[in-house]
Amino acid sequence: MTSPAGSQTAAPSLEQQLNDLLLGRTDVPVAAAESCTGGMIGHRITTIPGCSDYFLGSLVTYANSAKMSLLGVPAAVLASVGAVSEECARAMAEGARRAYGATIAVSTTGIAGPTGATARKPVGLVYIALADPSTTVVEEHRFTGDRLTVIDAATERALELLVAAVERQLSELSSQAQPSGG
Repeated sequence: MTSPAGSQTAAPSLEQQLNDLLLGRTDVPVAAAESCTGGMIGHRITTIPGCSDYFLGSLVTYANSAKMSLLGVPAAVLASVGAVSEECARAMAEGARRAYGATIAVSTTGIAGPTGATARKPVGLVYIALADPSTTVVEEHRFTGDRLTVIDAATERALELLVAAVERQLSELSSQAQPSGG
């Protein structure tokens, strides 16, 4: 978009886009489960007034014990593939959906650095999952930069996934509400 003076105006932030989609609605509640982002997803969503209409909360489950007790991540997953894995991200998103009674939930788990890396799991490796009523998808990312840069990048991608999932859900709800022709 260009303003009348010719300067560029920034696109709305992802948290503002989420609010634009859901403000005043309670039929598509969303939630998050965060490990490596440490609450940043919840923080960004709650900077927008009115988010209490649709945002149920975010569980920061940094410790494996919290992942198990609060989200139901199986101990076997943590023992076999670890917290930084596709399986753990999936279980976290599905667990957040269950725990909050949300329609859609997003989760993050990864290694923000600068410590904690291994040869198989480098700094910047992040799994982001999104669970909705029909499926759970998991993305693997390898973000570069320092700890805060990794956290910011993971948060941004998680919010992108959340906005896209809300758009799909609202489209489905809209098509279900349309009377069939005949």
